[in-house]
Amino acid sequence: MNRAPWQNPTIISTLLVIFFVGVAAGAVAMKLTVSPERHRPGASTWGGADKDVSLERFTRELNLSPDQAKEMETVLDDFMMYYQSLQAQMDDVRSTGNQRIIKILREDQRKKFEKMLGEIMSRQIR
Repeated sequence: MNRAPWQNPTIISTLLVIFFVGVAAGAVAMKLTVSPERHRPGASTWGGADKDVSLERFTRELNLSPDQAKEMETVLDDFMMYYQSLQAQMDDVRSTGNQRIIKILREDQRKKFEKMLGEIMSRQIR
């Protein structure tokens, strides 16, 4: 039987292994490099008062002129918009990937897959 290359079970298995290794590596990297208080539920991402305090500190400690402070604020705002856009794209890719994987699994496999994802997520939150 002639199948499209992406329907080859070996390719699909390899991609799943790569996906899970990437998820695990990302979880380990996050655990080792990111402080827990930075990603606690409800933590803001450079918004509101946090931004004002940071900008005020940069202005004071770097002795920025008013023009420099204004440019710094623009750069920080641009950075956060870009960061949030990338985060949204990553969330979409993860969701789409998970949905596609779930569609190819049997019910018993789905339950195990969802349990595995839950374990990975709980390790990332810690």
